[in-house]
Amino acid sequence: MPSDERLQQLHSWLNDCLAISDYQLQPASGDASFRRYFRLSHNGHSDIVMDAPPEREDSQPFVDISKALINLGLNAPEVIEQDLEQGFLILTDLGQQQYLDVLNENNADKLYGDAMQALLSLQAGGEAEYAFPDYDRKLLMTEMELFRNWLLDQHLGMVLSETEHACLDEVFNLLAESALQQPQVAVHRDYHSRNLMLCDTHNPGILDFQDAVKGAVTYDLVSLLRDCYIAWPQVKVEAWVAGYHEQAVQAGILPEENEAQFIRWFDLMGVQRHLKAAGIFARLNHRDGKSGYMKDIPRTLDYVLQVSNKYSELQGLGKLVEKTARQLDGI
Repeated sequence: MPSDERLQQLHSWLNDCLAISDYQLQPASGDASFRRYFRLSHNGHSDIVMDAPPEREDSQPFVDISKALINLGLNAPEVIEQDLEQGFLILTDLGQQQYLDVLNENNADKLYGDAMQALLSLQAGGEAEYAFPDYDRKLLMTEMELFRNWLLDQHLGMVLSETEHACLDEVFNLLAESALQQPQVAVHRDYHSRNLMLCDTHNPGILDFQDAVKGAVTYDLVSLLRDCYIAWPQVKVEAWVAGYHEQAVQAGILPEENEAQFIRWFDLMGVQRHLKAAGIFARLNHRDGKSGYMKDIPRTLDYVLQVSNKYSELQGLGKLVEKTARQLDGI
């Protein structure tokens, strides 16, 4: 474990909070942000410690949204102790089994069923519990620009033609419009297999919700079913989407039965998310020295190609993404 000044500060805080010194602290998981997590063991019990440097991360939304999710009956970590000035939290421990570690063909229907039920609860009641900021056009567009700026320019050094730049501009506008046309609900924003924990009861445990917003109804569903870290056959994804759609209509989350419109929303939302994700993965590599995410970029680009081949207005994007994939293969 690194012996840094921040860690010494954390130990001092834990000593004050726990009034004991015989505890163990071990790394629990990394994060794509500046946060890091430790598993705190003491008196035969374990909790999670979040270290979120306050000059880099505001932990207040995490605290507030945790309360909101718990009030909705969802299995989110409870904040046991907090020091927002220093950026330290002690949280309940939801275990060590990520969905990503355990998902297989035999349990996927059950695990995704649990995750979609939790998602429906969030979408149906989230806005009553917390004033989520809007997932507005500016944020949608800023996210998509990460693809152009960090993957194409910074990582690959691609020089786009005026036509290619215009194509991206047109597609970004199309995707933003589609997102804003959808029913707007509470959106976790990273609802995928690395942030869902397998729990014996009250499954799933839900992590990493501090960036939640009010946005498109399909966003979390596409995060879950077209996951950047694990892919499923299209026929299974379509069946899960159809099942979710039916339940969302019954719950009043979707105003009417229009499955064709919903599938288009789902597809286009996925393109927005996967362009963003590919850009973020490149940024993590170049800006933050986190190269492990680069291996996931081909999966995100493959999702974009699948959808681009389905819609005529995305044909130009598909050609650019094919070109991008070839250059990635050549590095």
